[in-house]
Amino acid sequence: MADQLSSDLASLRIDRGEPRRARWPKVLLTLLLLGGAAFAGYAYGLPYLEGQVFKTEIEVTEIVMVSPAQAQVSLTATGYIVPQTTSEVASKVPGRIAKVFVAQGDHVKAGDVLCELDPRDEDAALRAAHSRVAAASARAQSAEATVKTRHAELNENKIQATRERRLAQQGVSAAGVADDLEARTKSLEQAIAAAEVAAKAARAEAGALAAEAAALKVGKGNLTIVAPISGTVMNKPPQLGEYIGPQPPGISVDMGGFELADFSTNVVEADVPEARLHLVKVGGPAEIVLDAYPDRRFRGKVQQITPKVDRAKATVMVRVGFVDDMEGVLPEMSARVSFLSNELDAKAVKEPPKKVLPGNAVTERSGTKVVFVLEGDKVRMVPVKIGKPFGGGFELIQGPAQGTRVVAAPGELLKDGQRVKEKEQK
Repeated sequence: MADQLSSDLASLRIDRGEPRRARWPKVLLTLLLLGGAAFAGYAYGLPYLEGQVFKTEIEVTEIVMVSPAQAQVSLTATGYIVPQTTSEVASKVPGRIAKVFVAQGDHVKAGDVLCELDPRDEDAALRAAHSRVAAASARAQSAEATVKTRHAELNENKIQATRERRLAQQGVSAAGVADDLEARTKSLEQAIAAAEVAAKAARAEAGALAAEAAALKVGKGNLTIVAPISGTVMNKPPQLGEYIGPQPPGISVDMGGFELADFSTNVVEADVPEARLHLVKVGGPAEIVLDAYPDRRFRGKVQQITPKVDRAKATVMVRVGFVDDMEGVLPEMSARVSFLSNELDAKAVKEPPKKVLPGNAVTERSGTKVVFVLEGDKVRMVPVKIGKPFGGGFELIQGPAQGTRVVAAPGELLKDGQRVKEKEQK
């Protein structure tokens, strides 16, 4: 028992030998490594995960064309090309097309024949009218001849009556003969009066029938449709054999007619916000760019500010005329008008516009300058070649086309093909 107790007491002695090495530096290092991994996962892994699984919010900008006049622009508005001289020509009478002399797009002069309607019915009516005029004229001539004959008979009868009356007074002839001749004289005078009335009626009838024939001739003239103005045929004309007729107001000429427009009177009718109308002056300079010809620019001049405000849109229509040649400018083309503070000269307007890339859209990947083009809900990385600084961006020498939407301020983690969504504007 004493030996066991001595052994237990001996095991309780403090070891005075070499102390053990502490373990806490290893634990601290492990904690630091785990913390670093967690931070890296949060800082880099989470954005990557959001980009691949969720949609990253981005801001979008656009590549634009900028002309030398851009610095002088005080206001920009959009509108359409509208000719100020137009005419919608239709037939005054119903009929069937017999001849067509023009086609869509042809240029015509005022007075040129556009088409003719079938004249056979009018020709027949005109021939009948001429026949009636001829018959009435013959009756009038006959009545006038009768009047002349009666006048001759009256003169001869008066001579005989005078002679017989003188002979009767001398007792050479019976008085009854003179009385009969004088009575015949009165009868002839009455017959002449009646004949003159008949002749007058015949002449009036002939005149009325001649007027009727003239009206029919005018009606036949209505079968020939002529151009009232010089211009271009805008619509497809009616074809041979088609039946056309007068068109009520407001009905399209497509029912059978011709639409003419004088292209030399083309202007841009642009809607200017009412609140910015003070920036537009009649006679002021402008620059016109058509969507159909984005690389061409035209000098313009404000012709008219219409005296009416569109209450629904709070805009005023402004008409801007062309200073330069309008070759290729067609009605209803979409146009953009820039109202300028100073007038452009012919040389400046011929300088080609520059394609400008916003500066915050340019970034680098592997030493190459690139932009991220927005395509649906994804972005596509496109290399670009930029030139000199221009305004808040750079002249784009090689890259996406005008109007392309690109990511503004792309982050370093934005990748080609990454899913994105456009940030809502507040």
